[in-house]
Amino acid sequence: MTLWSDMGAIFSAFASLDSFEIRNALRADGAWLFGAVVTAVLGLLVLRIYRLVPWLDRHLERSIMVYSYLAIAFIIFWGVIDRFVFSSQQPWSTTIPPLLFMIMAWFGAAFNVRLRTHLSFAEFRTAMPRSGQMACLTLDAVLWFIFAVVMVVTTSRATALSASNFQIVLGTDNTMQWWFLITVPFSAILMTARVFENLAEDISNYRNGAPLIKQAVIGGDT
Repeated sequence: MTLWSDMGAIFSAFASLDSFEIRNALRADGAWLFGAVVTAVLGLLVLRIYRLVPWLDRHLERSIMVYSYLAIAFIIFWGVIDRFVFSSQQPWSTTIPPLLFMIMAWFGAAFNVRLRTHLSFAEFRTAMPRSGQMACLTLDAVLWFIFAVVMVVTTSRATALSASNFQIVLGTDNTMQWWFLITVPFSAILMTARVFENLAEDISNYRNGAPLIKQAVIGGDT
């Protein structure tokens, strides 16, 4: 009953939108069960949205990656001009880019789960029988889901801690760190949706006799 009471406390804390309550509630062991349920439910919800809006399915993560990269490039470019031409420097020009890079990296990780470019071992798996290939693909889905749950729980704790301590981005007056940190559990939810999307595709291919293992291409199309 402790896990269920912990989950109830976590739901109440999130409903209150109080960062102190959320931080304290997420310390409990029930946070892992809560994280698994929320990750699965929201992952399925995002997958449903992808099916209803194909444009998001094809471009959501890539758009976030590109705009984050452009923002980093612009800040660095202007920082060089500001320093060597105007002998000045914005105090946040060295603290915002790493946070934007974090966003770019994690949304890129979610997108590349869909492309299966993370250590897919395609050459090795192609030589396996179909049952072995399907077992490997199922294992991939299970491991990625566990990884996403770990991301959601741990980064939610870090986000709540940052919010409750009112941590600001160095070099700024009122830009909160948790505004950036909260994108990490969100990217884990998108990763979960990609895991479910791949698993559904694998099951369909297995039943229809279609090839299960395809050559992964970094930066390819979905």
